[in-house]
Amino acid sequence: MNLIVARPEGLYCPQGDFYIDPWRPVESAVITHGHSDHARTGHARYLAHEKGEGILRARLGDITLQTLAYGEPLTHNGVRISLHPAGHVLGSAQVRVEHGGEVWVASGDYKLEDDGTCAPFEPVACNTFITESTFGLPIYRWPSQPELFADINQWWRGNAAAGRASVLFCYAFGKAQRLLHGVDASIGPIIAHGAVEPLNRVYREAGANLPATRTVAEVDASAIGQSLVLAPPSAQGTPWMRRFGHYSDAFASGWMLLRGARRRRGVDRGFVMSDHADWPGLQRAIDGTGAERVFVTHGSVAVMVRWLRERGLDAQGFKTEYGGDDDIADQAVPSAAAQKGGIEPEGAPPASAPFPGDAAS
Repeated sequence: MNLIVARPEGLYCPQGDFYIDPWRPVESAVITHGHSDHARTGHARYLAHEKGEGILRARLGDITLQTLAYGEPLTHNGVRISLHPAGHVLGSAQVRVEHGGEVWVASGDYKLEDDGTCAPFEPVACNTFITESTFGLPIYRWPSQPELFADINQWWRGNAAAGRASVLFCYAFGKAQRLLHGVDASIGPIIAHGAVEPLNRVYREAGANLPATRTVAEVDASAIGQSLVLAPPSAQGTPWMRRFGHYSDAFASGWMLLRGARRRRGVDRGFVMSDHADWPGLQRAIDGTGAERVFVTHGSVAVMVRWLRERGLDAQGFKTEYGGDDDIADQAVPSAAAQKGGIEPEGAPPASAPFPGDAAS
């Protein structure tokens, strides 16, 4: 029995008559998180995790939205739905769907290492697991958080000692807040770009512990050279950057692990940091579900499917339209020589209305 199938609109549950992260307008949409490739405008009704409400309303405007806590069940057309931590960004959730004794879990995007800004990933037992594979190649192995932030702090301190601002390009939702939470705020003032600060506010309102951030105008000119500047990639090369004079810049992304990615970005430094699971993380997540059947979406689908089949699992790919936000937006295909085993990759809000169905259970 297939509880989730691929349709032109997105991933669809026929028994419950709802979609998960649909990319075309539908009546009922369960949203895993607020990145724009998963949360789109045009749906009649939305269901998401309560911590993601601020992001969704800020990004999508007036929507009919119902929220659930992690693990809180909702029965809809006889299908039991619940949301579980994905560890990707604030409010990110895996979607558990149960019907007729069968359990499926759609992961959305996820990572396993707890970053301190959102609920950490929890494996959910299921018969069938739908997993992302953004970084589904053996070369992708992330440094630990202490290693990553020691490296970033050393770069910032060195620049501050030389009187150069440290401009760190990062995605405004998720990455910027992780960086804020992890850096040593005693080194100097932290400046947040106008695209970043509203999302910082949402995280703070949700209880995330983030240090104070300022606008450029709020920082004394004499302190600009000691500052850390968090800005989205779109700010690179704009007139806004002239305010920082002679600065050092860097980019934070999982793609920075690839040779040539930093050069293509035109920055001084690249920090390997992703809100998606690396290769070992994907393996641990899949093993943790106990699923006998795995569907693989967006990313290195062919590689992951082959690896899972070699381990005796029933695995196949699901074609989706995810991948327009966060790390995937900068995907670069590694050379065959860089891959182990020579495996080639595949290229004012309205009142909440109930998600249509039966009462919460």
